[in-house]
Amino acid sequence: MTIRTVILSGGSGTRLWPASREAYPKQLLPLTGERSLLQETMARLEGFGGAGEIDPRLLVVSNEKYRFIIAEQLRQIGVKEACILLEPIGRNTAPAVTLAALEAGATGEDPVLLVMPADHIINDRVAFQQAIVEGARQAEAGALVCFGVVPERAETGYGYIRAGDAVSGSRARELAEFVEKPDADTAARYVASGAYFWNSGIFMFRASVWLAALAHFRPDIDRACRDAHVGRAKDVDFLRVERAAFEACPSDSIDYAVMEKLRTAPQLGQGVVVPLAAAWSDVGAWDALWAVSPHDVDGNVTRGDVLLHDSHDTLVYASHRLVAALGCEDMVVVETADAVLVTPKNNAQNVKKVVERLKAEGRSHGHHHRKVFRPWGWYDSIDSGERFQVKRIVVNPGASLSLQMHHHRAEHWIVVRGTAEVQCGEKTFLLGENESTYIPLGIRHRLSNPGCLPLEIIEVQSGSYLGEDDIVRFEDVYGRMQ
Repeated sequence: MTIRTVILSGGSGTRLWPASREAYPKQLLPLTGERSLLQETMARLEGFGGAGEIDPRLLVVSNEKYRFIIAEQLRQIGVKEACILLEPIGRNTAPAVTLAALEAGATGEDPVLLVMPADHIINDRVAFQQAIVEGARQAEAGALVCFGVVPERAETGYGYIRAGDAVSGSRARELAEFVEKPDADTAARYVASGAYFWNSGIFMFRASVWLAALAHFRPDIDRACRDAHVGRAKDVDFLRVERAAFEACPSDSIDYAVMEKLRTAPQLGQGVVVPLAAAWSDVGAWDALWAVSPHDVDGNVTRGDVLLHDSHDTLVYASHRLVAALGCEDMVVVETADAVLVTPKNNAQNVKKVVERLKAEGRSHGHHHRKVFRPWGWYDSIDSGERFQVKRIVVNPGASLSLQMHHHRAEHWIVVRGTAEVQCGEKTFLLGENESTYIPLGIRHRLSNPGCLPLEIIEVQSGSYLGEDDIVRFEDVYGRMQ
């Protein structure tokens, strides 16, 4: 049996603002260690020794705006065989996994798919892999498997799965129904009954079994995804599905499109729940991160340069400077380069209201960080004022920005580290450390790093308009002309 891993990496994680932003969501952040949640999701299968073989050809389904960051993070952990399927627009998990199933079967194979969200935490890898062994056994036999987290408390922030009778010869149970997030009293009854699990969002099934079930229950999604997949095209290291066909696809989740309907059509495969007791969390908000992180003797969780005094059961997340918290009790304090969040821990679920207000007011803080990643490297907007902006720019070895021009701004470049190759109008020349050049308004130009070390420059922009949309591209190796 071959198990092929599918990672769904398209969410935005607004309740983890200001660390998580629309342009750089929580699955790309190192919230619990040195690796991002996406990288930790991959690491979850390291040393897998159960029945079946893990196919090294990873499938990642993602929003196209995260494609270069995902590719870089996979490269950092040594993933060499990854197909990154790009959705032109979000359509929930059922279309996403359908694209993955179609791609997995495109060469005539029919693997068992292990579908995992990229933005969850699982601290007990051994228990997780043991559950996967059981899930694979059920999926190999034709079942459609979901993993139900054994509830630790009456949680109102999660959806639930109601389980039925035990599956013969297994610790798995029949799938009865999916239940929306309950109120506190209902959640308490669920947990007391022993029949309910938290919905982990993790699934296993054969690619062909999923596709057959989807075609039966949601032929509209099946047709749209097949049309989008047939029209797919290679773009650098990515696979783009056909935009118009996928935009016409209805939005629905794996749960509601197929899983909860299986009891009405048993010929399509049995729905089963495999219990999962592996210290799981979907890290939906800062209080959830506090709950699953290691605590000090006072119940505090800290990350970064943090100084605490007389504080208890508090989370402090510092990313750019020293944060001191005195006399804090059950609080969340999150510091980033351009925003600070302070809230009682029990109010952490409402952080999304801040993001909604930022968007309504047209403020950039809800969308991107001060530090913005690009396929060639990154830039940090370190200062700005009327008619000027200062950026720190780092270009990866061998990388190059697009050939471009600006209508409203001129630029001054000072090399801090490395060697820059500059194309300015008809001239191309090299700049070393402590050398500079001037790019006049309206002139075609390009910055490249011909060396084997990162290139770092300081860019000073001046002009009447300094927005990122004042870029006219003429050539681009990353396919951004479209």
